[in-house]
Amino acid sequence: MKLQTQIPLKKTENPIDYKSRLLLLGSCFSDNMGSKFDYFKFQQLQNPFGILFHPVAIENLLDRTIHKKGYTEEEIFFLNDRWQCFDAHSDLNSDDPASLLKKLNQGLKSTYENLQNTSHIFITLGTAWVYHNLGADRVVANCHKVPQSEFSKHLLSVDKVSQCLRRILQLVQSVNPNAKVIFTVSPVRHLKNGFVENQRSKAHLISAVHDILHEGALYFPSYEIQMDELRDYRFYKEDMVHPNQLAIDYIWEKFKEVYISEDVFKIMDEVDSIQKGLLHRPFQPDSEQHRKFLRNLGNKIERLQNQFPFMSFWASAFLIIIFYCNFIL
Repeated sequence: MKLQTQIPLKKTENPIDYKSRLLLLGSCFSDNMGSKFDYFKFQQLQNPFGILFHPVAIENLLDRTIHKKGYTEEEIFFLNDRWQCFDAHSDLNSDDPASLLKKLNQGLKSTYENLQNTSHIFITLGTAWVYHNLGADRVVANCHKVPQSEFSKHLLSVDKVSQCLRRILQLVQSVNPNAKVIFTVSPVRHLKNGFVENQRSKAHLISAVHDILHEGALYFPSYEIQMDELRDYRFYKEDMVHPNQLAIDYIWEKFKEVYISEDVFKIMDEVDSIQKGLLHRPFQPDSEQHRKFLRNLGNKIERLQNQFPFMSFWASAFLIIIFYCNFIL
């Protein structure tokens, strides 16, 4: 008896391994996937401008990155005791204008350097609803609690989203024609826009992505997996908007099945074992048994880092391991 419908998935011809370099851009679900890549120690750059919810914001970031349009003081503003930029998430806000400009321009630099060498770009589209700042006469990535009267809100058409996605592909290919661009639609429900409005938004994003797939882009059905395979509120957080950890883990396993090379599954298991070991809290930290555990964990880390020098584990925990290992020698 089948108690669940499952979306058919096909293994990609260009899977991710530990030689791959990854760039993740987009909504908060991109951060969820980025956290998984970070946990398993893949080489990645994740949302250098913070969460970007809609395709116009992502297009703007890539356009400024590739054409090296650095930010100036005229493009930031002071509100609620913080310096802010309409193109970036509030995570970058600062109490000092020079610090904000440094973060913005360093983000552009990091994105450009990564773009040149990246093998896979993972772009998560959150919404087709955008806010147009009336004073600046432009669509913003984040309103930063500026009064709503200073914006007009509208839904991007399917054609406009397609145009943005096509432009994103062109920008990427102009500096790195070999990079694989993978689009997905976030399963996060933007209910502040309204229930019907959220569904219209997701429909526009999905239609636009499928409109450009023949141009070299790939698609991973995060939204469809959440809506169809995990169609139950027990797979959401208490806000009934964001997928919970169980749902994120489930979608990650599906992504792993499609986009990660089976050749590195064993290495991922080794990394997982180390990560769990670093979180271990002993009942008797001074015992011989625990010192042996730490010595073995240190050996695992050293062996893996010799094979993959870019891997970096929790530094303070590593120092503790070294201390105990030296202590018993």
